[in-house]
Amino acid sequence: MPVDTVTPSARVPAVLVPVVGVHVGLLVAGVAALSLDPPAKGWAVLATVLAYAVALPWACHRAGRPDLVALAGFLAAVSVFQVLPDWVLADLVGTLRFPDTGGLRVDDVIPLAMAGMWIAPLFAAVALSGNRPARAAGLAAVIFLGSEILAPYVGLWEPAGDTHRLLGVAIYVLPAEAALGWAAATAFIATRTSGVPTRIAAALAVSTFYLGALVLAHFLIDVAGWRIV
Repeated sequence: MPVDTVTPSARVPAVLVPVVGVHVGLLVAGVAALSLDPPAKGWAVLATVLAYAVALPWACHRAGRPDLVALAGFLAAVSVFQVLPDWVLADLVGTLRFPDTGGLRVDDVIPLAMAGMWIAPLFAAVALSGNRPARAAGLAAVIFLGSEILAPYVGLWEPAGDTHRLLGVAIYVLPAEAALGWAAATAFIATRTSGVPTRIAAALAVSTFYLGALVLAHFLIDVAGWRIV
């Protein structure tokens, strides 16, 4: 049975003020960064995600929530490994494109900022789910759908290639991102009391699972003909 370590209580609104404050700060800084022109835009986005990655565990610690500190650390590792699925989609599969808005890039394909950009949506999905994987999957699907709709308009990323789309979103990413929420919650629950090497390996496993889900969903939705001949 999943352990619900973030069960709401009468103290939660006051206790979580630092955590909420960090996310308000992320929103404000993110809007400001995205309003800039390249190359300042890319550097500002990178600075924003780095500041958030540092501020989140600090805020969780200030809130007296070691469970959320552990979650923030685990998701930071997941987010770093998430560069790999994005890299495969952009450089091999050809279904994702990252506009060059400035800042450091991985192999001139992906903004380095993406190594920290997955923390916030996954933290929201897993923390608000009460560490329930199925609920985390549903929350992740909703959160990432909003992200996928907005991303092309603010110049973060955009779908590419021949894919089925809804509201400008490549449909194949949605079930994969729901699976990512489930995998992140499951892996965190299974390894939160384990040593650092095990948690890092689990984070890599989450991203590897996500990559497999992406490729499978893309094949089933956009490639397979579903004919029996």
